[in-house]
Amino acid sequence: MSKFTHIDDEGRVRMVDVTDKKPSIRVAGAGGAVFMRRETFDLIRNQKIKKGNVFETARIAGILAAKKTSELIPMCHPLNITHVQLDFVPDVAKSCIGIEATVRTIDQTGVEMEALTAVSVAALTIYDMCKSYDKEMTISKIQLLKKTGGKSGTFERIQS
Repeated sequence: MSKFTHIDDEGRVRMVDVTDKKPSIRVAGAGGAVFMRRETFDLIRNQKIKKGNVFETARIAGILAAKKTSELIPMCHPLNITHVQLDFVPDVAKSCIGIEATVRTIDQTGVEMEALTAVSVAALTIYDMCKSYDKEMTISKIQLLKKTGGKSGTFERIQS
């Protein structure tokens, strides 16, 4: 048997078979940040971006992205997501918008990729809505923060 879970003995890619796994509560949290010029940051916070409310548009985009993750990432299973929450944490000192996503399901596999995809697309949406003001914005720090459930148990990133 192959030691890679997504490659069979003949080197062909495959989706992992989760048929025999019992559904359980799975939760994942991810984070990221969009760094920008102070002027851009102030426009977002004061809802002065011409394209509209940046946070609510990015929130909707992130939720939709979590729901479509299996259509974007080739080996992800389509999951019955039961909850997606996106929060934005403006950091005045760094002129950045922190993004945090939490995704929940009761399913046979985890939702880490869904949480990461939600953060990524929310960050891209912030960039898209503000690029006419600041093309030097930087999207970074996209990472899994926490996951619970499943065979591998709990993971929680130690923040430095």
